[in-house]
Amino acid sequence: MSRTKRFCKQILAQGTKWFLVALLSISLVLTACSAGEQTPVEYVFDDLGRLVAINGTPQRIISLAPSNTEILFALGLGNKVVGVTDWCDYPPEALDKEKVGAYDTPDIEKIVALNPDLILAGYGNPIDVVYTLEGLGLTVFGIKSTDLDDVLNDIRTIGEITDKEVEAYALTSEMAVGIQAVTNQTEELEQRPKVFYIIWGGEGSALWTAGSGTFIHELIEKGGGVNICGNITGYPTISIEEVIARNPEVIITSSWPGVYEWAMNETSLNSTDARQSGSVYTCDANLVQRPGPRLVKGLEWFAHFIHPDVFPEEPED
Repeated sequence: MSRTKRFCKQILAQGTKWFLVALLSISLVLTACSAGEQTPVEYVFDDLGRLVAINGTPQRIISLAPSNTEILFALGLGNKVVGVTDWCDYPPEALDKEKVGAYDTPDIEKIVALNPDLILAGYGNPIDVVYTLEGLGLTVFGIKSTDLDDVLNDIRTIGEITDKEVEAYALTSEMAVGIQAVTNQTEELEQRPKVFYIIWGGEGSALWTAGSGTFIHELIEKGGGVNICGNITGYPTISIEEVIARNPEVIITSSWPGVYEWAMNETSLNSTDARQSGSVYTCDANLVQRPGPRLVKGLEWFAHFIHPDVFPEEPED
């Protein structure tokens, strides 16, 4: 889909409150084009519902989320990335980029000093930081993916605003094929084990997990399971007593330090079917908690854990 078509579609999706803004935007674009501007301005809605002006092809990009960094490098934009967060560790080349702080506490002065013409914000970036950077005259585009379709759409949008449409189409097509390869084997399964995914927690604290409306929830469902927290939205916490009452048949933990060890050794979980059958696993958190290209690999691992009879081989790196 061209930027113009996507722009019109986004305008319709936003409703009449954006009508006057849309007319003004189109007028400015036409004026720029008629005046022979070398870098015409294009207007695109981001995932925060903001109408963002993209001034030509970005040459100096800052990523404020590890997932955005992975997308940029996957699209061949690594040479244009001038800054990333402290958490951006993939691909390895990202480690050599200038650091602009943590994704929840980015260093605004450092960001400004790098003179970016595009900043890709993400889930976890404080909204006041976004508005502060915008107020300083910087172009900030927000990405917030809630499911796999969102991830694919956001990758295509990033491709469009960076003139990497072809690369984005190729990448998302490959991802779609990988997703379909798993769902071809899971969508008709009658046995769908109850699954509990632990992001963080244990040792007396509530357990942080993923409910409906998240891409982690979708990984569980497409992987052939039933999320025991599917009746809760977003990223809630849940007590261990409630987990025991819901009796998961499979427990998958993130790879964050100590989480898997707690799930394996917490005696109160002994009564769950997951512990009884030895179905407690850990998965690289970066594969399933970053809404980027590697989510497909995360899906393959979830399917392997949930249905080892159907997916007996470990996914290849």
